[in-house]
Amino acid sequence: MTQDYLARLAEQPEAIYLMGANTYRLMSGFATGEVPDGQAVFRPEEEASVHELMQASKVVFSSSLEEPLARANCTLVREDAVEAVRAMKENSSGLLSTIGSLSLCRSLLEAGLVDRFRVGMFPVITGATGEERIYDGHPDRAREMIEHRTFDGGIQLLEYKPRVLDHPPLGAPA
Repeated sequence: MTQDYLARLAEQPEAIYLMGANTYRLMSGFATGEVPDGQAVFRPEEEASVHELMQASKVVFSSSLEEPLARANCTLVREDAVEAVRAMKENSSGLLSTIGSLSLCRSLLEAGLVDRFRVGMFPVITGATGEERIYDGHPDRAREMIEHRTFDGGIQLLEYKPRVLDHPPLGAPA
């Protein structure tokens, strides 16, 4: 992640992050210093991002986790996530934001509880790393932006020149 991207996120209103058990476990690992595969240490901007996330309020939806949760600022909700989020939206004007947690995101979308999509597109297509890879079996490729244009209706045309990576996108050389 770049400094300007992280700065933009820091300008946003404070959010309560909603996540499932798997995302919570992953984020908890980051908080204790576990880094993504193929990476020896966090880069400074990643450390700042992890620190900010650990300081933020989080709601974890899980029937498998037990209280007390190991991380600060976390509330465990064992009831139905859709009903809990519906109640949160009715009783608060604050920003709720999902992080990771595909099944949670899908459930909230199907229930009509998603007000806005924020899509961060990172110029890397994973073929060798990542999950649910679109280009399975192909090498990871970075992208160098060569042209971009925004059209009416928010449509964006982005053209990138591909470059094969010699290590995972968030990792260090092997």
